[in-house]
Amino acid sequence: MSFLFGQRPQPSSAEKIAAAEAEIEMVSNMFNQLVDTCTKKCIPPQYREADLNKGESVCLDRCVAKFFEVNVKVSEKMQGEAAQKGGAQGGAGGMFGQ
Repeated sequence: MSFLFGQRPQPSSAEKIAAAEAEIEMVSNMFNQLVDTCTKKCIPPQYREADLNKGESVCLDRCVAKFFEVNVKVSEKMQGEAAQKGGAQGGAGGMFGQ
């Protein structure tokens, strides 16, 4: 009966596990994309030494920082749009449970 008063029903254990698995997959995909993107951008295919040089290290630091900055901005934008859609639907919860 909690749905009558605007509260969402509690997810079952299977739903919690599925949500956790989806989150792990999403984070893994984001990490792999980060590694691929920044490696291609900052480290030449034929490297001369085992350690990163200063230029490569600075490039990687900046690439990772920009990647996360953009990721946060996109997430905030998507959450804002989901909240607007949820508000337009009478507060039905939206995509992120807001």
